[in-house]
Amino acid sequence: MRTLRLLAVLALGGAMPLAAQQAAVPPNPAIDMDGFLRSATAAARHRESRRVSEEEFLRMSREPGTLVLDARSRQKYDELHVKGAVNLTYPDIAVDSLEALIPDKSTRILIYCNNNFANAKGPFPTKLPAASLNLSTYTAL
Repeated sequence: MRTLRLLAVLALGGAMPLAAQQAAVPPNPAIDMDGFLRSATAAARHRESRRVSEEEFLRMSREPGTLVLDARSRQKYDELHVKGAVNLTYPDIAVDSLEALIPDKSTRILIYCNNNFANAKGPFPTKLPAASLNLSTYTAL
């Protein structure tokens, strides 16, 4: 009986017109979905022209003025990370933390994430390709 009531409530909620559902949600001035989608689209175009091979990544990582960024959790970073990489977890990427970590805006930033590694599922668990951390990190930067 309890399940039937829940289904009835869900069915009623689903039957509510979309406009009525949206009107009930107050806008959040700190979130700009359209702006995020524009930024993500621009970042995707920019990122595609900047992708490098593993060999090139390793070579570039040793050059002056380059920062290797690991945006995974501190726990995963502590388990295994690229030598010389700095850890700034994705949730902590913000204007102030980036300015503190990267004061020189001409710094080259190399990003890696879980989906860049094979054979290390503990520290680099596989994510769905669309949820690959370096996509979000690239957009945020």
